[in-house]
Amino acid sequence: MLRTAAVVACAVALSGCIIIASDTTERTVVHAAPAAAGQTAEARYAAALSDDRRLPEEVARDPLRKPADMLALMNLQPGHAVADIRPEEGYFTRLFAPVVGAGGHVYAFVPNQTAGRENAFADTLASTYSNTSRVTGQLETMTFDQPLDVVFMGEEYHDFTIPRFGVDVAAMNRRVFEVLKPGGLYVILDHQAADGAGISVSGSLHRIEAAELRRQVEAAGFVFDGESSAVRVPSDDHSLSVFDASIRGRTDRFVYRFRKPR
Repeated sequence: MLRTAAVVACAVALSGCIIIASDTTERTVVHAAPAAAGQTAEARYAAALSDDRRLPEEVARDPLRKPADMLALMNLQPGHAVADIRPEEGYFTRLFAPVVGAGGHVYAFVPNQTAGRENAFADTLASTYSNTSRVTGQLETMTFDQPLDVVFMGEEYHDFTIPRFGVDVAAMNRRVFEVLKPGGLYVILDHQAADGAGISVSGSLHRIEAAELRRQVEAAGFVFDGESSAVRVPSDDHSLSVFDASIRGRTDRFVYRFRKPR
């Protein structure tokens, strides 16, 4: 079930200035095959879910991850440019690419901190989807060769608040603001920590308090614009690590949508 500040089925017209890619940014650029025209959003999302390029182990996670609800909250459309921040094996990238289609583009952004292991994952995504490219760089200075409609982080934001990652999270959020078009969306999915925990258990339980995340993102200039309750799990008491076998894959998660003002 979605609770939003605006009707998610409405198309959003976005515009903005071009961001020029840095000469030092490492990218793998390929071009897309056309998406089906004239489909409803629901049909596009269903087609992405049934795409045979998805990995069986990822499809098996769908009942718990509620991907159609995630796509609806993002209001993802053909032609959109979207960045999937630290996509790892690409669960969400593999959904985004068919939805945005030939006129759109997906940037699989790999932070420098994890590039040694995760560049290969992103290169596989780029070779599988002709409208997808890998970008590797610093989170605080991430750069793309066009302005973006959506920036997405799926269960990764909490990691960036762990001191050993060495990320200036405030600078990261400001940079997301800069690379988005006016009216663009910043959508974050993460594991809920106990009320009052802030970022104190990010490194131990791999959770973050939703209220603290919202405070940090709004400090960069974003406006809170909606959320989804699709992956909330009231039975999770927020005391266990998300990797605990008794709860792994079934944690209480929040999904927040923020908008860059026009």
